[in-house]
Parts: sequence; C-alpha cells; structure tokens
Amino acid sequence: MSTSKQRVSHKVSTFTESVIREMTRLALDHNAINLAQGFPNFPAPQSIKDAACRAIQDDINQYAITWGASGFRAAIAEKYKTFHGWEIDPNREITVACGSTESMISSILGLVDPEDRILVFEPFYENYGPDAVIAGALPVYVSLDPGRNWAFDFQQLEERIRESRVRALILNSPNNPSGKVFSQEELTRISELAREYDFYVITDEIYEHIVYPGVTHHPIALFPGMRDRTITISGLSKTFSITGWRVGYIIAPPDLTDAIRKIHDFLTVGAAAPLQEAGSVAMGMGQDYYLQIASDYQQRRDYFVKVLEEVGFKVWNPSGAYYVMVDISPLTDVDDVTFVDQLIRNFGVAAVPGSSFFHRPELGRKFIRFAFCKTMEVLEEAAERLLKLKR
Repeated sequence: MSTSKQRVSHKVSTFTESVIREMTRLALDHNAINLAQGFPNFPAPQSIKDAACRAIQDDINQYAITWGASGFRAAIAEKYKTFHGWEIDPNREITVACGSTESMISSILGLVDPEDRILVFEPFYENYGPDAVIAGALPVYVSLDPGRNWAFDFQQLEERIRESRVRALILNSPNNPSGKVFSQEELTRISELAREYDFYVITDEIYEHIVYPGVTHHPIALFPGMRDRTITISGLSKTFSITGWRVGYIIAPPDLTDAIRKIHDFLTVGAAAPLQEAGSVAMGMGQDYYLQIASDYQQRRDYFVKVLEEVGFKVWNPSGAYYVMVDISPLTDVDDVTFVDQLIRNFGVAAVPGSSFFHRPELGRKFIRFAFCKTMEVLEEAAERLLKLKR
C-alpha cells in the first residue's frame, strides 16, 4: 500500500500569504481607498525619474556587478558620511539588493543557522517571522507595550535574550506598524546587551528620514562596540516614493558582507541596473529634500490622526514612518479581521488587521493599522467615509 508524500514543504504551512497584500486585493475588488499597503500615490522626484529614463536610453540594460553598481555604492557611502559622519568602504561593506525585503532575508540566511534564535519586537512587520522560518531559525518575541507608548521592558528583554541565547535581534526603527522611533536610551540598552551576549543586530531603517518633531533617528551601528555586529538595511522605496522599483542596500562589516553577498547572488543575482543609476542621483538629494518630506508627512499625520480620533478610535500618534495603529474596541465588539472586512465592503476604506503583526493573533484582535502615505485629497475622501462610523 503506497502512501502519498507531502506535496509542499512543511515550512510554508507555518505562515500565510501577506495579509497586507491581501488587503490591497480586497480594496481593488471593492473599489475601496487603499490605506492598507504602504505605498505613496504621488510622484517620485523628477530628477530620479529622469535619471532612470536616461540610463535605459543609454543602454544600461545588462547585469550590474552582483552586489551593486560601483557608482551607486559610492553614492550610498558618501550619503552616510555626509549625514552621519560614518566612513563606509563601498567595495567591502555595501551590498545592493532587490529592496529592503530581500536585504533582510539575505542577511538572515547569510548569518543565521537553522535552530538559531532570532529576537523580534512585536507588533512587527509581517515579513520577519516568515523570514526566520525560511532560514530554519526560531523567532522569539518581546512585546512593545501600547500602554507605555510602545516601550519595552528592559528586564524582560534581557531575560529573553539570556534564556534563548539569541543569534540576532531584528530592530525596525522607525517602526512599522506602530510608528515608534526607538530612543537613544533604548538603543543604548540593546547595544549593551548585544555586546554582553554576543549577538547581531539586523536593523531595518527603511523609514529613517520620516520622523516627526521631538524625536531623532539614531543608527545603532554608530553606538559603542556596534560597528562590527550591526547589519544596517535601508533603500529607496519609502524616502523617494518608488516602492515598485525594489532597490535596497545592506551595510555590514566586511566578513559579514562576504557572507550576505553569497546569499544575495544566488537569490536574485542583482537589482535592476538602470534603477541603480537613478539611485546614485537619489543619494545626492540634500538635507532640504529630507526636511520637506518629513514636513509633508507630518501634515498628513496630524490631519489623519485627528480624523481617527474624531471617529472614535483610540489612536497612538506615530513618531515616525507613515502608519498609525488604532484600537477599535471603543467602536465595536467584533475582531480586527471582521472589522476590516466590514470597513472595506461597507465603507470603502482598507486597513490591515492588527493580528497580522503579532505571533499570537489574539494579541492583535483589537488593533488595525492605517497607512497615510497618500495625497491630502485621498485622505480627505477616506475621512469622509470613515466619519460615517462615528457613533
């Protein structure tokens, strides 16, 4: 008697498809305003678009160097020197990848072995758990406390690190979905623990330039003793409103870069060559550009947070990035998934169920996340629809 073999890998049964992208599909199906997926609906800077077109017309159509075109890597290094005083070797410490998403999985696969532990703060961006599973690693979690504006307990963090003997910690600041920007005190404590317990910090800084008054983004790689144990990930998507270009990069010490480049090479070979040429132009944008985008997003944040509060949600005002988490319990007794489904079908606005940002879905049943990276006209139309929820 024959027995049938399992037709798919065990690992894919442990996580779902992206809930965020699923909400986009539902928004399209129901002609809803998409405040679920975090992509801007306004143009990229003209100079960057012109550079991409020019590169294509100049027949820059073949493979760049696997780990990134030399001009783009040099421009990345120059930007970090200008903004942070950080001296980076573009030939030995930078890898260009297909967005921050590929940057993260390449870094994890290059540095973490099966059965190693990876610490993740929750709520978390939904990719991090599946990334760990794909690498055969075991995620462990430390909660950001909404009651303390998404702070974490220092003692709990150390206990979890010591008990689990973590190999790496994933740090996302500014944070998606909460909008938290980790403070200098918090980053100092994480860096002290990284040195004491000898683990890597893989830091996703894709929203590094979208921060609001009263907070500052600090790259943890520049903290004492962290240069040799930090993998810094960022990219073009959010800062320049080009999420579909899929161009990101990884900064790491040379020995770690060597490992990451091997994985990156066999995952994707390389990022799009003409778009890397445009990336070189993007890296040359001055301080005025970054101040302007932060100011523009602050205007959107302030408007949309006020609307959500008027509707009746409990709202956490984000310190960075372009998302806002809300508590739906003042408005409804249903769970987050049901509420978002009703929101899309009956009111024409898409959000993301909060349960997708927690390893135990029940922890997120009263939360949903909105993205406000849209024109004011779109946010005003969304507000008109959402205000119909008002009790």
